Amino acid sequence: MISSDNSGFEIRTVGVVGCGLMGSGIAQVCAQAGYPTTVREIDKSAVEHGLARIDKFLAGGVKRKKLSRETQERTMAALSGTTELEDLSECDLVIEAVVEDLKVKREVLIALDDCVRRDAIFASNTSSLCITEMASATTRPNRFLGLHFFSPVPVMSMVEVVKGLTTSDETYQAGIGFIKSIGKTAVSAPDQPGFIVNRLLIPYLLHAIRMYEAGLGTVDDIDKSMTLGCGHPMGPFTLLDFVGLDTTYYIAQIMHDEFHDPSYSPPPLLKRMVLAGRLGRKSGRGFYIYS
Repeated sequence: MISSDNSGFEIRTVGVVGCGLMGSGIAQVCAQAGYPTTVREIDKSAVEHGLARIDKFLAGGVKRKKLSRETQERTMAALSGTTELEDLSECDLVIEAVVEDLKVKREVLIALDDCVRRDAIFASNTSSLCITEMASATTRPNRFLGLHFFSPVPVMSMVEVVKGLTTSDETYQAGIGFIKSIGKTAVSAPDQPGFIVNRLLIPYLLHAIRMYEAGLGTVDDIDKSMTLGCGHPMGPFTLLDFVGLDTTYYIAQIMHDEFHDPSYSPPPLLKRMVLAGRLGRKSGRGFYIYS
């Protein structure tokens, strides 16, 4: 698979930093679209766990007859894992998908900037942080943009493409073309906290928590009200557990700090649950308990 922008720059290979829930999903869709893809994690165990998650997801698709065995094998063959950032040095596009923490992301980007080829494009999968600020950590701010995927990445068909203040038109068009090449719909989003989706979604999720805190309904009743009453595919508490309560908390904090709007202020219960380690599906317990 090759994706090219108007300047003739071709994306042939992809690197993904982080192989957690989001990183592994991004790596999967890139490899499945035909891009040789290298994922980097902090240790060998994390690499193996991430690649195993991808293989398990693909195997599930084969079992449900959504994918062929050949597609599974071809996708896994296009993937490789590493613990060294230097192994991404020749990638045309490197997508950062580490924890939603500006300090951590900047550290990763600075390290990548030192070892990845000068004409490569950098992208962040951040769901809320400033693209322009992250780009400033590199010596290639014109070749930096946001590519915000949604979870689960192989299922969700949309990606927010974010052009920072310093992002060149060529880089932006390369991002649009790349997203289309992996079978996703690209939506142009502003470089403001929350972009489009989370500017709408986060207040909704936080209000559901406040309703529960106020005793206006049980977790299950509020979820059922939105799935059965409004036709949502999942209720707010199921979605909170799926996204991660810590992720929701961090995004809400970033948006509240930027806009000083009380609708973005994290409810006390959300903070306490994060402190208690009840982060949702990934920790085995959130608003629901997962065995």
